[in-house]
Formats: sequence, structure tokens, C-alpha cells
Amino acid sequence: FALLPLSRPVRCHGARLALALPAVRGLGRGARLVAPSARGAKRPLLVLTPARVVVVVAARPRACSGRGATGRWRVGVSSFSFLPSFFAGNKEKEDREKAERLKEEFLAAIKPLDRGADATPEDKERVEKIVQQLEEVNPVKEPLKSDLLNGKWELLYTTSESILQPKRPKFLRPFGTIYQSINTDTLRAQNMETWPYFNQVTANLVPLNSRRVAVKFDYFKIFSLIPIKAPGSGKGELEITYLDEELRASRGDKGNLFILKMVDPTYRVPLS
Repeated sequence: FALLPLSRPVRCHGARLALALPAVRGLGRGARLVAPSARGAKRPLLVLTPARVVVVVAARPRACSGRGATGRWRVGVSSFSFLPSFFAGNKEKEDREKAERLKEEFLAAIKPLDRGADATPEDKERVEKIVQQLEEVNPVKEPLKSDLLNGKWELLYTTSESILQPKRPKFLRPFGTIYQSINTDTLRAQNMETWPYFNQVTANLVPLNSRRVAVKFDYFKIFSLIPIKAPGSGKGELEITYLDEELRASRGDKGNLFILKMVDPTYRVPLS
């Protein structure tokens, strides 16, 4: 609560008090005054802004007489903020609706692309633009602290050639479902190919911030049977750029994009 001087005097006998709004600091544009009559000057004045309601309590000057007599008024300013939550709620709703539209657009764009293996440069550019717009309305700002990240995810699209192997004939590509699983409580991750190779790799995660992790691979499994200790060079980074209940976007340290959908939130990555 602060006392602020008005920037100009007001008439004691005016029908309404005139308040110079710039004197109330920080209200911003779009503010307007709702004032009682001068006779009820002890009643609060309301200054309405797009973001909040400010209650202004005016105190009379000590002396005031004559039709044109003026005095300096001082006002106490207090505010209570209930409108921000209203506007924030509207924005969240708009962002959710935009995200749903973008997800539909994304799924339509990748449908003929075989997870990205058949994508042309134009296809990749189109998908990239959609994903960037999706990232702008990401509802989870700290994904590593969210339970939505946990579980088994199915790879829908990626730009990683090491996964897609686009130069191989189609029958030699990993054409079965590819999964990635993450558990934030144990900081473990797992990549799993299905038909025809059934290869797996597990990794330890080291949080770098609330969105990015360092990834250190520990074991590979060939045909899901033969364990091989990962070399020291088997490491990287992963940033979660979009996350909700059904879709996740991630970007690797080599610039690759990964888009996945949730298939099993209860899945647990083996500890070793």
C-alpha cells in the first residue's frame, strides 16, 4: 500500500473526482477510473486496468473553499490481482486448442514418410515448422519434473539417419515399431527396436537442467539376447521441447528431432 500524489489538483465541489492516471505508477495503458462523487471522497476509487483492479483511497486536503479552490490530494493505492488468472486461463485454453490442431497437422504430414525415412527436404522443412509452433505452446515447462515423461513411447518421426538407415533397402531397415522409454525417478532410459533386429540399448541420464539430460549408454543388446558393454564414446544429450499426455518432442545434441507418442505410462526401464 503506497501514498502517491496526484499529478494535478482536483476541484473540491466537482461532481466527480478527476484523477490523473499517470500519477499511479505501473498501471499501464488501458486503465480507466471509476470514481464516486467528491462528497464521498472517503469511499475508494477504482482504477480498472486490463490486468488488475486498483483501489485508490483519496484523502481530502486540509483546506478547500470557493468555486475554483483547489487542493493537493494524496491517494493510497492498493491492488488485488484476480484478472491475471482469468486471462491466463484463457491463454491456456487457446494454447491447448492450438496444440491439438498442430498435432493433427503433424500426424497428417508424417503419414506417408515412414517415420522420416522417405522424407524429402521439403517434407522435413514442413514438419520442422509444425513442430516449432507446437514447441511454442508447450504446456510442461519443466518436463524432467513431470510424471508425464515416464513410460514407454513409440517413435513416430525422426531426422536421425542412424535410426532410419534411409540408404538401406527397405527390407533391411528396422521396419518394426521403435520404442524409447524413460523413468525420471531412476534416471534410466532405453531404446528398443522390434522386427527384424530387436536391438536394445540402455542408458543412465544426468539432468543438466529441467529440460535437458546428458545420456550415457551402458549396455547394448543384439537380438535382445547378447549384451555388450557400451564404449566410452556412447553418450549424448537430449532436450524435451514439448510434452503432454500423448505426445513428446525431443531434440538431440547433433540436431536431430524425435517425435514420439505415449503407449505405456507404467513401463519400467531395467536398472541394469
